[in-house]
Amino acid sequence: MATTAVTAAAPLTTSSTPDLRSRPNWRATKSALMTGVMILCVAAIAIPLVAVLGTVVSRGIGEVLRGFPDFFTSDIPVVSRRVGPGMGPAIVGTVLATGGAALLAVPLGILGAVYLNEYGGRSAFARTVRFMTAVMAGVPSIVMGLFIYLVWTMRMGYSAFGGSLALACLMLPVVITSSEQMLKLVPQTLREASYALGASKSRTIATVVLPAALPGIVSGCLLAIARAAGETAPLMFAVGAATRLNPNLIFEANTALSLQIFENANLAFEGAQGRAWGAALTLVALAFSLTLVARLIVKRFK
Repeated sequence: MATTAVTAAAPLTTSSTPDLRSRPNWRATKSALMTGVMILCVAAIAIPLVAVLGTVVSRGIGEVLRGFPDFFTSDIPVVSRRVGPGMGPAIVGTVLATGGAALLAVPLGILGAVYLNEYGGRSAFARTVRFMTAVMAGVPSIVMGLFIYLVWTMRMGYSAFGGSLALACLMLPVVITSSEQMLKLVPQTLREASYALGASKSRTIATVVLPAALPGIVSGCLLAIARAAGETAPLMFAVGAATRLNPNLIFEANTALSLQIFENANLAFEGAQGRAWGAALTLVALAFSLTLVARLIVKRFK
């Protein structure tokens, strides 16, 4: 009887294990399809970017190293067919025009964003300001340069400050929009806690809201500056075409890296072509440095 009981119970202990493998379903198929689409999108963005950077570095690094450090300090050759450096006046002019534009656009943009988010709300004036900001963001850069030419250049002459005005007009809507979005992300509970401690609205904004939104605001401002540094069309109507170093922001003509790229790339001379590629590499390095600084600041204050 005992043997029979053991024999009868044996099939229960040797039963097959359940199949735990996932079966294909429509949700998994959609996930795989969207993953593939995202990979294709990343490749579509990365391939042109890598191609552009590779071309600029391969064409420009030889010119920069051949004339180092004179490429960054010497005056621009008056004779276009001459081979050799430099781009010192263009580098200084770019820093002057972009720095002046940042001094004009960043404070005004942040103050405008603070008004729109903290005070204006949905009032008629705030809606008008947002609408004008959107319109201003859509104005072509060459039209902005022509406007500065009529308002400033025809009266005061070519200067780096005229370029600063043109670039500031292009930067202002970007700074306002990005700063306002960052201020909206600050939790309302932080404001309410500050009010509960007896702080006024202005003090709350200065000591609570702005520090909380600072990483995003700084990142947006630096990205706007990096974009403005590469503009060419507005500077053609405002800066001029200097070949010698001019550290003065307001008086006398100046130049910029983007202008030198445009002018030298249109010439058939080997020296001019080399300087154009060297200036392009310098401008890319400048924009990359500003982007890297923005990332480091965001990481520091996050």
